[in-house]
Amino acid sequence: MLAKVYSASVQGLDAQQVTIEVNSSRGIRFVLVGLPDSAVKESHERITAALENSGFPFPCKQITVNLAPANIRKVGSGFDLPIAIGILATAGKIDTSCLEKIMMVGELSLDGSLQPICGALPIAIKARAMGYESLFVPIQNIQEAAVVDRLNVYGISHLSELVGFLNGTHSLEPTQIDTRRDFYDRQSDFELDFADVKGQESVKRAIEVAAAGGHNLIMIGPPGSGKSMMAKRLPGILPPLTLQESLETTQIHSVAGKLQVPPVGVDGVRHCSLIATRPFRSPHHTISQTALVGGGTNPQPGEISLAHNGVLFADELPEFQRQALEVLRQPLEDRHITVSRIQGSVDYPCSFMFVASMNPCPCGYYNHPDKPCVCTPGQIARYLNKISGPLMDRIDIQCEILPLTFEEISKAAPGEPSSVIRERVVYARDIQARRFASVPGIHCNAQMSEKHLHQYCALDHESRELIRTAMERLKLSARAYSRILKVARTIADLDGAADIQSNHIAEAIGYRNLDRGDWAERGM
Repeated sequence: MLAKVYSASVQGLDAQQVTIEVNSSRGIRFVLVGLPDSAVKESHERITAALENSGFPFPCKQITVNLAPANIRKVGSGFDLPIAIGILATAGKIDTSCLEKIMMVGELSLDGSLQPICGALPIAIKARAMGYESLFVPIQNIQEAAVVDRLNVYGISHLSELVGFLNGTHSLEPTQIDTRRDFYDRQSDFELDFADVKGQESVKRAIEVAAAGGHNLIMIGPPGSGKSMMAKRLPGILPPLTLQESLETTQIHSVAGKLQVPPVGVDGVRHCSLIATRPFRSPHHTISQTALVGGGTNPQPGEISLAHNGVLFADELPEFQRQALEVLRQPLEDRHITVSRIQGSVDYPCSFMFVASMNPCPCGYYNHPDKPCVCTPGQIARYLNKISGPLMDRIDIQCEILPLTFEEISKAAPGEPSSVIRERVVYARDIQARRFASVPGIHCNAQMSEKHLHQYCALDHESRELIRTAMERLKLSARAYSRILKVARTIADLDGAADIQSNHIAEAIGYRNLDRGDWAERGM
């Protein structure tokens, strides 16, 4: 007897339908074909024990399972449930009349209970696109899959629940979530606020400019000056995620298995798993190149993709492996990364703000107002040279930060709250949204191409002479010139100015601290 059950396999950020064909015939073998990986091959042992412990003896026949299409590698343990249902269908234990209308995924434990899988969201999107009426997922994935509307999504905790539902002896209700309302209610949930930051007004201004234009930023200063503290508060002043951006970001985290399941409310209402605030990723400096940009034998998104539509924070930048840092150069420009393997290529989006911090020297106290630096000029130069020039060129804003004295800390009033700063950032972003409304793929000033620089960053004579002088004295590259123009355009947007003025150019040039040739010599 032949039975067909429908499931899906995640390829990159998308899912592909997999038809599971199960045939029973005379014999006692179990044969699994269709290019399965090790986790899929091991499903026989899990399925056998799950069926036995659920009261369904494994058929004493030859069972042949084909995962079609056979030319695509099947990865993961999500095929356990559909294979088990297919085996029961060939044994006549379930009603097969509705199997053509449903898709199912899930990993089986030995007792028949279900374990969560990765990629439930793209699978749900695929099920709706293919016209399926229902999708069955482990109960742990229900808040993630139920984000997709016009699809009946059921969460099950045990194999017997699905068997009973198919046979009409057990009732299940599809999960309903008010996705939009729940998403918008959680967009301002931030634990960290800029009101906690005293002083450092110039650095906070640089961070505001970076947020307003989506610019990359590096802060350089001694330990304890507040670099990490302010970087962690950056998501709170960025514009709220749109529903489309949230769906893209959630999909990446779903595929990577990094999606956090929100708790069920006290009223019993389930919250959706859509990411409502911009992600903030802060990998440790020992991270490998593959973990940073993505890849592996079975390609997975890296930290740069997990930071998509958010912030990637690199604390202690010179301590990162140089090879890992250099692979950031292309994604920072193209805002996507292509991972190529023998099995094929996978493209992951990675449009993120790159924010970094570093000490000014190996001991950390160069240019400190109180503590002397014990490093030689050569040691300082070698330390700074751990970051290559091409990578530094791609960082729009470079600002120096100094620690506050006791008097400044004790007398300083509470800082401006993040909500107020966010209003100014959103105002500037709205201007940019209207400016680039007809340009696909560009949403903020940091994403402008050379063509748009000529169109939107025209300079008057005074501004042109100012930037010419800076280029000659600081020996800036053409890329640094473009970055100054982009930052100046953002500063003008914050001021509500239609044209870039000389004071905007002057402020933008002031954010190129590390391009100044005498920077490592001051205070020596």
